[in-house]
Amino acid sequence: MQSWYPERFEREMGCTEDELLRWLPGALDGAVLSVGPGQVQAGFDAGSATLSWQCLPPRRIALLAMPRLAVTFAFDGFDDATRQRVMRRFDLYTQRGGG
Repeated sequence: MQSWYPERFEREMGCTEDELLRWLPGALDGAVLSVGPGQVQAGFDAGSATLSWQCLPPRRIALLAMPRLAVTFAFDGFDDATRQRVMRRFDLYTQRGGG
C-alpha cells in the first residue's frame, strides 16, 4: 500500500484481467462501473476514476509463472482525502495473503 496516491499513476499488478474484473465491484465499493475492453470507468458521487490495463508477459521464477497487468489509474473530480480513501480500500481489497 502506498502512503499517498496522485491523480494519475501506473502500477504493475500480479493478477489476470478476469481476476481484476471480479475484484472491482468490491474494491471500488459504491461505484457505478462501466466496463469496456481493457478499461473500466468508475463513477462515484465525488468524481470518477478510470482504470485501464494491458496484459504483460508473466513473471517467471523457476517453474512459477505469475500473471501481470500494467494498470493505469486516473482520477477526475476527487479531492485528495477521497482519492486516498478509495485507493486504500482498493489496495486492501486486492491484497493477496502470503504463507
